[in-house]
Amino acid sequence: MNVVSASITAAVALLGVVLGGWLSIRNQDRLWQRDHARQWRDIRLAAYKDFVAAYRQYVAFAQEPTANITAVRFPHSPEKLTPFFDQVGRPYKERLETAATAVRLVSESLDTLRAARDVVRSVREIAASRATHSEAALPAELFQRLFSAQHAFLLAVRKEFGLAVMPVGTDEA
Repeated sequence: MNVVSASITAAVALLGVVLGGWLSIRNQDRLWQRDHARQWRDIRLAAYKDFVAAYRQYVAFAQEPTANITAVRFPHSPEKLTPFFDQVGRPYKERLETAATAVRLVSESLDTLRAARDVVRSVREIAASRATHSEAALPAELFQRLFSAQHAFLLAVRKEFGLAVMPVGTDEA
């Protein structure tokens, strides 16, 4: 009976060690997944912030009285114009393209990707229009399209992050 009792005690101890190890590994895995999700959330937030800053600076440059922008017909859609910047404006275009690509790389939501694409199209339309209009004569409907696209982008990002719908009246800026 002494050998059986010792065997049972050893088996219970071994089972406890195995169960404790399994629970520890499971807990570490859960912590790693949570930390990984937090890191990616921060990466996405930084990319979205950079994108917003880039397209706002792009539009601000396009509205500068001294901006030198030309536009040519888009090869695949002749009804659309593609803006081209001089050396002063090129960094704004490059920053927008880089930020938009970063959004495409890190976004988890198709809605966010579509909304970002619409923002890029809107700001390009403003810049292309600036090639033929003075800064004071830019068509208001271009800015309305931009504001709608911006609103859709903000809503999509908030949804992607699991945040509540934006309160009414907080998206005018």
